[in-house]
Amino acid sequence: MTLDIRGAFKSSKVSSNRYVVFEELVSNAIDSFLIRKRDEPSVTDMEVIVEVAFQPDDMLEDQEQMSIACRDNGCGMGDDQVMAFVTRDTSYKDDLSIDGIGQCKGSGRLQYFLHFSRIKVASANREAGRVYKRQMTYAEPQKEIKFSDFVKSEGSNEDVIGTRFDLQVLRDLVRDRIARGEALSSLFSAQVLKKQMLMTFLQRLVSLDKQLGEFEIKFVTRHWKSNEQCESLKRSDLPKVTRERLVDIEEVDPRTGTRLGTSQQFKLSHYKLDALLYDIPKNAISFCAKSSPVRDITPRYLRTRAEQNNSVGGFYHIVLIEGDFLDRHVNEQRDEFENIPEDIPSCDLFSQEKLSYAAIYAAIDPLIDEMVSPASWDKERVITKIAEEFGISATMIQDTSTRILYGDTPQSVAERVLAKYQEQIVDETAQIFRLKEEIFEAKPDSDDFREKINELAWKYTASLKRFDMANLSQLIVRRLAIVQVLELACNRKLAMQNLIGEERRKDERIIHSIFFPMRKDTSSHVDHDIWLLSEEYHYYDYIASDLQLANIKWKQEDKLFASDVDEAFESLLAKRAHDNGAKRPDIALFHDEGSAIIVEFKAPGVSMDDHVGDLSEYAHLLAAKSNGRLRKFYCYLIGDTVNRLRLNGPWTSFPTGKGWFMTSPLNDPTTRQNLGETYFEILHYSDVIDRAKKRIGVYQEKLKLDLQ
Repeated sequence: MTLDIRGAFKSSKVSSNRYVVFEELVSNAIDSFLIRKRDEPSVTDMEVIVEVAFQPDDMLEDQEQMSIACRDNGCGMGDDQVMAFVTRDTSYKDDLSIDGIGQCKGSGRLQYFLHFSRIKVASANREAGRVYKRQMTYAEPQKEIKFSDFVKSEGSNEDVIGTRFDLQVLRDLVRDRIARGEALSSLFSAQVLKKQMLMTFLQRLVSLDKQLGEFEIKFVTRHWKSNEQCESLKRSDLPKVTRERLVDIEEVDPRTGTRLGTSQQFKLSHYKLDALLYDIPKNAISFCAKSSPVRDITPRYLRTRAEQNNSVGGFYHIVLIEGDFLDRHVNEQRDEFENIPEDIPSCDLFSQEKLSYAAIYAAIDPLIDEMVSPASWDKERVITKIAEEFGISATMIQDTSTRILYGDTPQSVAERVLAKYQEQIVDETAQIFRLKEEIFEAKPDSDDFREKINELAWKYTASLKRFDMANLSQLIVRRLAIVQVLELACNRKLAMQNLIGEERRKDERIIHSIFFPMRKDTSSHVDHDIWLLSEEYHYYDYIASDLQLANIKWKQEDKLFASDVDEAFESLLAKRAHDNGAKRPDIALFHDEGSAIIVEFKAPGVSMDDHVGDLSEYAHLLAAKSNGRLRKFYCYLIGDTVNRLRLNGPWTSFPTGKGWFMTSPLNDPTTRQNLGETYFEILHYSDVIDRAKKRIGVYQEKLKLDLQ
């Protein structure tokens, strides 16, 4: 067999993990010791020494070069090990029935060649009671390594069983890629290597507690300008697992998303490390393969760099997620997973995977949230803000089984809730359609027919409940926002009301536009907030705002006011019509039952008692020129100032609030002919706001939605 180095460069790539070479050296050393332990039970403690030497790479000593040596007391390299080394995709370890050695592709050693251009291997192993040594040297531009390149010689019992790897001359491109502007001696110091290997091998070392004995992994670094550094990772350094959780995740059909009834099991191991005892560089939450971290997902749960790199509540957290599913999907470089879709059904037509990242996250998110969320995080406060900003109640969150995790924003939760409602409505609509088809095929005189009718009714009712809950909540929050804007406008506290210099005030125009857009009608503009006056007015047939009387239209483009009105009646009102032809109500509403609502706004500070007569004039004009179609008039004068002494007529104060009302027949002042009936109200803006808030309060109570 031959290991084609140049061919491996074409099919393999440098791992994105800058510590991959150290991890592969230590990992292979652990495997080698486990093999020796099987054959020589008397060997009790694993010993690994990793030495790193830093030398200057140029005359100015601005660049650093690095070499690595790793020595272990494993089984050494016999024929089987050499054969596995020179086999591109070896299955050697797959067939070893040894706890702690998982399935692997055996391609990790390729990272040695991708990183370094010179490699030496020196080994001593015991075969049939005798000791043999093997040595191999590789240097570019050598293309391949053959079995015969491992030169075998007879050793003695004085030789130390084990293997030593020497990796020399770090490639320039690789150095630039892994250094990223930092000094190699800083990235790979003895102290840093110990911390990094603790985080990387924590799960594996803990699980192999008995097999490895009182192990020691020593890290020694030498720099041409500084003293030698030495750090050791020992069994006594390992923390105990804080908790373990198993979770089964159901598989689904990759094309339809239908549940299959089968599942994959994942194990979550949580290590909660006292920051005073463990000086590690960061928190780590990772998907693992073969007990080693592969994909870092820490930012999903700890959103800021400060949270990721510092203790949380006085503890560092390491959470490792493992499973056979992940082991099968790890890539050759062991720095990512392959062929796991983000969601199912996926956009990849050829994907056959039955599990997605979305399904995995849905299962593990709440578990990890319990493990690592800072104590300062207040979930209830987030729920309150979701209700305030989006009108989504706790009931809706519960109804859609939406989990709120640390770091979630109100908007992200709102999007998930509404998306789930949409999915539920679509799914249930499809179910209803299928039920209708079944009903169509059923026999009306059969019991099955009535059962289908009942089932259809319940499913339809459930769909309406979800649909209405989402829409009603949105409506309430929208209306609350309108009321708040109106309140600010009436108190001249909107930003646009902060005038500079001689700018003309537009307070009345602003308030008018909140109720209904100016110079619009419902034939062109259906969005308005006339409900602020009364809920029933929201559903009137036609609403016009600040339009000429002659331009107001009825249904089907029919003019509301007839042009061929009785000549005598027209003559009687001619002068008044001429004087007031340009007059128009701020807002006029019409209903085909023959009623009209007239609304007149007055800017804050303008006394309303000077304008009571405007309402009467509007009512007379509309009655006289509608050809008898309008007989009932509800007139509103709204502002914030009134001189009670100047109010003429039988005005009655409301039991609560500051307003007055009056009812009277509408008679022509000249002929005394009855034109209809009028109801007048003089309201303060504060009363309108209070009434609107009370109506919203009723809806809030019905929905159990607290927006305060």
